[in-house]
Amino acid sequence: MSISCNMKSTTHLVARLGAKPAPRASHGHSHAHAVSAPFLARTSPVPTVRTALVAPLSQPRGQIRHYAANKLPMTVLADGQSTTAPPPSKYLKDGGSYSDSRSRNVAYGLIGAFGFVQAVAAKNIAVNLVGTLAASADVLALAKIEVNQADIPEGKNVVLKWRGKPVFIRHRTAADIAEANSVDIATLRHKETDVERVKEPEWLVMMGVCTHLGCVPIGDAGEYNGWFCPCHGSHYDISGRIRKGPAPLNLEIPPYELIDGRIVIG
Repeated sequence: MSISCNMKSTTHLVARLGAKPAPRASHGHSHAHAVSAPFLARTSPVPTVRTALVAPLSQPRGQIRHYAANKLPMTVLADGQSTTAPPPSKYLKDGGSYSDSRSRNVAYGLIGAFGFVQAVAAKNIAVNLVGTLAASADVLALAKIEVNQADIPEGKNVVLKWRGKPVFIRHRTAADIAEANSVDIATLRHKETDVERVKEPEWLVMMGVCTHLGCVPIGDAGEYNGWFCPCHGSHYDISGRIRKGPAPLNLEIPPYELIDGRIVIG
């Protein structure tokens, strides 16, 4: 009974491995060791597994592709025949596919072309805008204004408008000129002599805009008999120089000329 069980175990193991059992050694008597067919069928799954592995290769027009590493050839199995294809590195560049690189180049080209078109359009818009905002001939004609010197009495101030800003013109007296030249330059915040601010001593031409915050000073006022800014209390002397208050600079001198008894500003 023990021998029969051992033989069955051996047959079972051999059947699972898909090999034929080794011939049994004679043990001195002749009798048959029967093994039932159903038992062998249950313990023989190997042929079924082999059939499952081989079956896809025999299917008509079937393909199994094995992709190797980047630098190794690729084997394609189709209809039972193998073909060696070029390595994938032929189609790869810098870690990306050839098609990706080509698409990227096309995208860059389109972006560059679009940027160029935008730049040209922006240039045209800017040129048209500047042309629209450019001053017309009649406006340019008003860029210069003039006044007759004879129309301004001695010791009086005249206020004109030039480029949207007030301009002060004073016909100074001899006393005004003497007072302007008597000032010690070292005491001035913005050091300018009276000679530097006028072309002729009798005529003082300057912008009527306070250098502090842009207010319009009042003439013949202030502690120095010149101009006074009521906004924040800046005092200017008879030469338009800052003497007291928050203004940092003297009143600005515009470009002007004295031509044939006329004062031409601009």
